[in-house]
Amino acid sequence: MNPQLHQFIVDYGLWAVFGGTLLEGESVVVLAGFLSHQRLLHLPYVMLCAFAGSFLADQALFYLGRRYREHRYVRRIRAQPAFGKALAAVDRYPHGFILALRFLYGLRTVGPVALGVSQVPPMRFLALNALAAAIWALCFSLVGYLFGQTIESLLGRLHGVETKLAVAAVIGAATWLVYWWYARRRRRR
Repeated sequence: MNPQLHQFIVDYGLWAVFGGTLLEGESVVVLAGFLSHQRLLHLPYVMLCAFAGSFLADQALFYLGRRYREHRYVRRIRAQPAFGKALAAVDRYPHGFILALRFLYGLRTVGPVALGVSQVPPMRFLALNALAAAIWALCFSLVGYLFGQTIESLLGRLHGVETKLAVAAVIGAATWLVYWWYARRRRRR
């Protein structure tokens, strides 16, 4: 067991969760949930960091779409094919779209900008975004935690930080592959 690597994860792991959820995050949160089962991170703090990063990223993108509709970055997002689909979903089911947004692959950036461009009131988005971020953080961190419990019951207590990180990397890769496969399957329909 490498004590320096162990201490590095303990010291900076939660910052990595926060930073990872600002961008995309599912595999980061699952990985952090697994590491919390291995007692390298604390599960409630993982959930809190996942919530904060996800919530803040979507709030920022919402206000970007609301305030800077004609900015070149927003225009580039609006030109994507997924933007039209997201805007149509917002028009039909605004509350459901906000709550489901984090669970829909490929809409993490486009969705909040589409909501910002739409007529959804900012306070309504804030409240539903907070609820959705809490549900998302809870679900994905628990998936990693429970997966860690399952792996441990199958393989026995994992020893060494390197072993834990290797298993965590496999978990992250598997999560990404499931999302990729699901998105590809949906695009074919």
